[in-house]
Order: sequence, then C-alpha cells, then structure tokens
Amino acid sequence: MTAVPIHAETHAEEPAERRKRLAMVASKGTLDQAYPPLILASTAVSLGWEAGIYFTFYGLDILHAERFDRLKVASLANPAGPIQLPNILGAVPGATAAATKVMRKWMSDARMPTVPEFIDMCQELGVRFFACATTMGVMGVSQQDLIPGADIAGAAAFLDYAADADVSLFV
Repeated sequence: MTAVPIHAETHAEEPAERRKRLAMVASKGTLDQAYPPLILASTAVSLGWEAGIYFTFYGLDILHAERFDRLKVASLANPAGPIQLPNILGAVPGATAAATKVMRKWMSDARMPTVPEFIDMCQELGVRFFACATTMGVMGVSQQDLIPGADIAGAAAFLDYAADADVSLFV
C-alpha cells in the first residue's frame, strides 16, 4: 500500500473567476468625445476588467494615424463647448481652433494625458481597439491608415465580444 501525502488533493481545480467586461461604441471623433471612451476603458482595466472600444463612423478618427493627434472641438452647435458662442459666431473662421486650444489647455491644466498618450496607455493596459470594417469601407480608410494595434472588426464580431459584456455603452 502506498501512502498519499497529506497535502495532495484529488479534487479538480476550481475555474478562475471570470473578469468583468466593458464593451463601448465610440461614434464621435472630436477631441471632447475622444476622452470619455478612453477614460472609461482605462479605468475598467485598472479595476481588473476587460475592455474593448468599437470605433465607428467619425469615432474612427480616434484610431486614424494621421488624425488622432489633431482632433478638434467644434464651437458651432456645441452649447456645452469650451467657448460659449451664439451659433452664428461659431461659424466665424478660427472659432474651432480657439475652442480646441481652450480644451487642450483645460486638459493640460488638469494633468490629463493627450489623446495619443491615452491611446498608448490604454493599449499598454490591454484595452482592445476595434475599427469598424464597414465604416472603413465607407470612408475609404485602410488598415495602413490605422494606429498600430487596432483590430478590424465587423459589426457581428463586435457584437460577439459585446454579448459577454457586463457593461455596454454607446459614447
């Protein structure tokens, strides 16, 4: 008869605890609309969650290698924007540049990362970036136009990812 060591256990290992998942859709590509999905996703992964952002329509600009560091804030028809102007004045040349400059200063004064810095941080933390394949086709964006690390996904692929999400947001 062979002795079984007292510390050896014969039961199966318990499955690892499932991580919570955040799935977001980012559809706007302005500077003020780039921050919310990046803040939420980086916070989620900092809490131990999985996070993925599906960039579609104008939100695709956040992943566009030639645009993501030059996003702007529209002063026209943006009543909560950094410069409060009547709509007619928002159309004056330079109004968008001024509103963008104010927003960048606010973010800098608050010690917030720039959008490119936030993207790098999110990628280092493991946030998944999905570029909408349909939007890419509509807007003539190729894979080479995207920042490194962005995945291309159709709506069905993202819906499969989002189906297992604990939190789903459209921002």
